[in-house]
Amino acid sequence: MSRKQRLSADDWLRAGLQALTASGPEALKAEPLARRLDTTKGSFYWHFEDVPRYRQALLNFWRDLTAKMPKAPTEKPEAVAQLHQMMRDGFGGDMATEAAMRSWAATDPAVHATLADLDRARLDHFAAILRQLGITNPEIAIALYAAKVGMSSLSDASADEGALTTLVDLVLALR
Repeated sequence: MSRKQRLSADDWLRAGLQALTASGPEALKAEPLARRLDTTKGSFYWHFEDVPRYRQALLNFWRDLTAKMPKAPTEKPEAVAQLHQMMRDGFGGDMATEAAMRSWAATDPAVHATLADLDRARLDHFAAILRQLGITNPEIAIALYAAKVGMSSLSDASADEGALTTLVDLVLALR
């Protein structure tokens, strides 16, 4: 007889991100998550006291995955490369999960507050990169960030890398 490997809290949190992305916050309940992981609700409650605490842990888990900012560039070529990389790769998580978090934020004040803090930190980082390049208008940082975040909401985001690269090139031509 084979024994299933024990699930960790991180296993439950990763499953929660997948469920949130696929089905929205209603999927963030013990029973649907247990079915997704082919286990019992008891395993869920072993790691999390209740669903509200699980949701808070999930939010913190996602924030920690996506809040890491690269070291601020000190040279212009490094700033250009970092700006292109951030526009191409995002912020450490996938943009579909980011969109699901933003949708969840519309109905949950804790998610909204976490996203507001994260947005401020990311915008500050974009602004610092742009200042290194001699671009001081803070609205450009907002426009680039909004383009990156908003691209995931398009039904056909297959051309997003090309569009975002073009936008960065346009901004860089301003300097």
